[in-house]
Amino acid sequence: MTAHPIPVIIDCDTGVDDALALLFAVRHPGLDVRAITCVAGNTDVDGVVRNTLTVLEQAGAGDIPVARGAERPLVEPARSAKHVHGQDGMGDLGLPAPTRRPVDVDAVTLLRREILASPRPVTLIPTAPLTNIALLLRTHPEVVRNIERIVFMGGAVATGNATPVAEFNVWHDPEAAAVLLTAGVPITMYGLDVFKRVLVPAADVQRLRASSEPRLRMAGELLAHRDPATSGDPTPTGGLGDAGAVCAVVDPGGLSTELLPVEVSLAPGATRGQTIVDRRPRPGEAEIHEGERELALVDVGLDVDVERYVKLWLSVVEGE
Repeated sequence: MTAHPIPVIIDCDTGVDDALALLFAVRHPGLDVRAITCVAGNTDVDGVVRNTLTVLEQAGAGDIPVARGAERPLVEPARSAKHVHGQDGMGDLGLPAPTRRPVDVDAVTLLRREILASPRPVTLIPTAPLTNIALLLRTHPEVVRNIERIVFMGGAVATGNATPVAEFNVWHDPEAAAVLLTAGVPITMYGLDVFKRVLVPAADVQRLRASSEPRLRMAGELLAHRDPATSGDPTPTGGLGDAGAVCAVVDPGGLSTELLPVEVSLAPGATRGQTIVDRRPRPGEAEIHEGERELALVDVGLDVDVERYVKLWLSVVEGE
């Protein structure tokens, strides 16, 4: 067991793959999950709270405070991903309603409280639209002094999913993502370029689905729901999705990153929500003629050791 677990706070929109991330985080001995905050995204925020509490209950997690956060983005209306995650946001698995309850403070209040109370700087892991994080940074900028790093699942260097160029979490609240980039702390972007590659083999998915342990059976069903294939294969692979971002906190050596300038497109139209990652080796004509602009430097995930993260996730989730 790690002598000094990493204090983390997860901000999520649970969510099939957020659930996979939570299952891993609460069971890893190297992580001290100090709080979980919920935001509208994959489903409405009340559904996110319910799903988060359900996962914690199924995982046998300790008494981790869970708070309800923003029910819509800073500017846009809320736009769910129920067509991906099911009507309940959790694959419509019919899981029992949780007996746990959220705390009686809002997400921003809980974030501030837990960050400032931590004896060691906290790592934030947002796996959702960044509305709660933006509200925190603008309302309580003093928290930055006790944030070690922000590792967020969001963005894309190449191809988006919400649009041809924009990833869902950033597209859902582009203004909030732009605020995140000005946080003034180290930031790692675990984007679609690596997110889509970490797949659990079909045999492992089937083993989990056949387990007599409800927690493992739920993990298997969630993975099967995340099957990226469209062939109707009766033994689907399963995408770890958001869980890969938590793996990157525990084992950063499995993620290859490059420190690059990143900005978010806020303009209306086809590029709104795009994370523009500048991979050019030298300035171009725009900078030469118009002057350099100061952009946030972000550790952008460009490659991932798939087998390493799959083995890590399985060993933790299936471990005693």
